[in-house]
Amino acid sequence: MSQHPQSILIKNATIVNEGALREADILIQEGRISKISGDISDRSAQVIEASGLHVFPGVIDDQVHFREPGLTHKGDIYTESRAAVAGGVTSFMEMPNTVPNTLTQTLLEEKYSIAEKRSLANYSFFMGASNDNLEEILKTDPENVCGLKIFMGSSTGNMLVDNDKALNTIFSSTPMLIATHCEDERTIRQNIEIWKNKYGDNIPFEEHPNIRSEEACFLSSSYAVDLAKKYNTRLHILHISTAKEIELFDNKTPLREKRITAEVCIHHLWFDQRDYNRLGSRIKWNPAVKSPSDKEALFKAMLDDHLDIIATDHAPHTLEEKEQSYLSAPSGGPLIQHSLPAMIEFYHRGKISLEKIAEKMSHAVADCFRIKDRGYIREGYRADLSLVNLNAPWRVEKENILAKCKWSPFEGLIFRAKVTDTFVNGYRVWSNGRIIESPAAMRLKFERS
Repeated sequence: MSQHPQSILIKNATIVNEGALREADILIQEGRISKISGDISDRSAQVIEASGLHVFPGVIDDQVHFREPGLTHKGDIYTESRAAVAGGVTSFMEMPNTVPNTLTQTLLEEKYSIAEKRSLANYSFFMGASNDNLEEILKTDPENVCGLKIFMGSSTGNMLVDNDKALNTIFSSTPMLIATHCEDERTIRQNIEIWKNKYGDNIPFEEHPNIRSEEACFLSSSYAVDLAKKYNTRLHILHISTAKEIELFDNKTPLREKRITAEVCIHHLWFDQRDYNRLGSRIKWNPAVKSPSDKEALFKAMLDDHLDIIATDHAPHTLEEKEQSYLSAPSGGPLIQHSLPAMIEFYHRGKISLEKIAEKMSHAVADCFRIKDRGYIREGYRADLSLVNLNAPWRVEKENILAKCKWSPFEGLIFRAKVTDTFVNGYRVWSNGRIIESPAAMRLKFERS
């Protein structure tokens, strides 16, 4: 980052932070929050009048696929970070199933180099695991890299880790956080054959949760938990999608003391099996969107802290790719621009408090990954902030989607809350519907001993 931005004074805001709502001013100096108090005065600062607005700590999304390098026709670090900041997301952690797969330290650092030049949001990148790259894994610096990603289910190229010996070796020898995609590959393949025998190549999309089933998820998640308990590994299981898996997780231990944590994604909280008839491939994700009862159980488990954080698994594909038949259409979709508005929509429906949204999308992510100086609105912390008008309805339309793929499963939906401004390290990078180019973004740092 170049020279620090001008001092900024946010006046008369309602701050959503650490379990409370508080009306106060926020003074930002040299990219950090220097003071939070009532009636701050600073003649050198640019004043932003925030009466009627809520200030959230910038959202930290721990699971995105920005597609660079190798898949940039779908998205890239610049375009997807634009979508991120437009939705109040100030930091992201990106996955290693790019092309080539991020399986060496050299390839990992190449992604950091791209982000340093092109990202509008703060960034970190997961190191990837395969059945045979342990030597490279062990070179990873836990203070500069968010974690190690293991695909214990279908993935791209050489990234499916399905060798028991390799898994035991990685879990027993890796000191840093391991994040897993958990679906049992053998079960999925068996299910595909069953449905192919029934439908041929024209499998209906509503069969996706039967193919990528509860059984496939639980077999893999429970195996990962068993390995983590065996070796006292720091395990984080991504995108939990079934009610059955909730029993694997603890809601009694404080988050910073947990050795096993879990995430739930926006799409598993919003959509369910009934939506396949309307949206088809647009809600084809792995793991699959499942039953209404799974959806409700996941929401409850997020509220009662069995599931620790909320993320998106933002994974854009072109519409041309998504509009293929079931077996050919790729899984994944764009969500990062709409994650905070979607959760605030749940607030308007009386399902969650604003304070809980800030906890699950910012505080808990910072605590889970031990991110340095981010995730809270605190004096001395980096000034990553989102200003939100809770009552400014807008419709999701192709014209206002910033992801490169230019579509969303939320198209046509009216959200009642709008992100008016986003600050990254004290720079205003999004304001009233437009991107402000800046040298704001920084590599995330982690406090791990």
